[in-house]
Amino acid sequence: MSNKQPGLQRGLESRHITLMSLGAAIGVGLFLGSAGAIQLAGPAVLITYALGGLAIYLVMRALGEIAVENPVAGSFSRYAQDFIGPLAGFITGWNYWFLWIVTCMAEITAVGIYMTLWFPDSPRWIWALAALVLMTLVNLIAAKVFGEFEFWFALIKVVAIIAMILIGLAIILFGIGNSGDAMGFSNLWSHGGFMPNGFSGVIAALPIVMFAYLGVEMIGVTAGEANNPRKTIPKAINTVLWRVLIFYIGAITVILAIYPWNEMTGDQSPFVMMFENVGIRYAAGILNFVVLTAALSSCNSGIFSTGRMLFNLAGQKQAPKIFHHVGKTGVPTIAIIFSAIVLLIGVVLNYFLDKKVFIYITSVSTFGAVWTWIIILVSQINYRKTLTKEAVAKLTFRNKFYPFGSYFAIAFLLMVVVLMFFNDDTRIALIVGPLWIAILVLFYVIRKDKMK
Repeated sequence: MSNKQPGLQRGLESRHITLMSLGAAIGVGLFLGSAGAIQLAGPAVLITYALGGLAIYLVMRALGEIAVENPVAGSFSRYAQDFIGPLAGFITGWNYWFLWIVTCMAEITAVGIYMTLWFPDSPRWIWALAALVLMTLVNLIAAKVFGEFEFWFALIKVVAIIAMILIGLAIILFGIGNSGDAMGFSNLWSHGGFMPNGFSGVIAALPIVMFAYLGVEMIGVTAGEANNPRKTIPKAINTVLWRVLIFYIGAITVILAIYPWNEMTGDQSPFVMMFENVGIRYAAGILNFVVLTAALSSCNSGIFSTGRMLFNLAGQKQAPKIFHHVGKTGVPTIAIIFSAIVLLIGVVLNYFLDKKVFIYITSVSTFGAVWTWIIILVSQINYRKTLTKEAVAKLTFRNKFYPFGSYFAIAFLLMVVVLMFFNDDTRIALIVGPLWIAILVLFYVIRKDKMK
């Protein structure tokens, strides 16, 4: 498998890749989507995040094993083609492009929601459009400059979450900002118990929680532009996931200790609500700015992913040749611009649907993410079967959980898909997702002779 990516510049360093993947995963799923999961599971949503994190860790170990040996921009789309078949590669590539298109719609939707804190009478779609234009322009910059921009953008989120956890602990333990009245952790069990809706609530929250982890797999997409994949990819995988778990579980524990879970709504970020609950309005405004930049950052990473996936698909003759064009700055310019144009649908949805658009979009994204994660696992299983014992021993980043961890993760992810059926808001994903896959299969059958 060739590692050369015509025209793409290898300008992404380890710190870029680590913060980019972390930035993609710490976005609207944590800052806004967590409210819906909390409503379903109560404080026991912490268990849901831990279970989801375990499954994603198994996926990332599987991805890392192949990506270190075969660092290409198409990542799991190319792996699916090589180790499962051309149809799987075609569907996976286009599906990943579609899921990030939908995810970016969720991110720009979140931007509109956050901006209404400061401009309550303004229409959300205007802010969504502004966010889309800004992030598209950033993505047309050279990869190294983009990586530097995203590094600092993501760092703002990381520092803010750590600061929020520390401030929250000061409120909980010492009553700082709450007239000296230490709040303690009693809210974790005072409103119906730690698991108010039973273990079924913990499981029911999984489809929402899994959306929050979407983006971690972007490490594989960045491999094609990494300076030293054998060094940067393992480091990114080993550090990103445990950081995400700490940020998610740590931050949500603090929020639930300060703000009663049964008063959560989906109209505002739980992070902002937490500070408003103890009367720290100024801090809430600052945090709203942070979650706004978080949504922009995640959308930024998403446009990066869609551009690279279209570039790869065109290189494999699975997308129009024009998308394989690379501009003077070393980025797939036309692929990025086309993705941005499609993203205008998200602006239109914000105009017509407004209230329901976020949950619909995140549900469809989750279905696409689950497909991608399962394909990664199956590709790694088949990849390992092609290796001799000697070759396995020489792997730079071996998946130590093979094969049982991979099969467990596949079963877990299939369960998440089934759970979507039992929620009125997420059920739409089981209509849109399979319909999109069917369209791709039909298109492949019609065009496969021209893809050779």
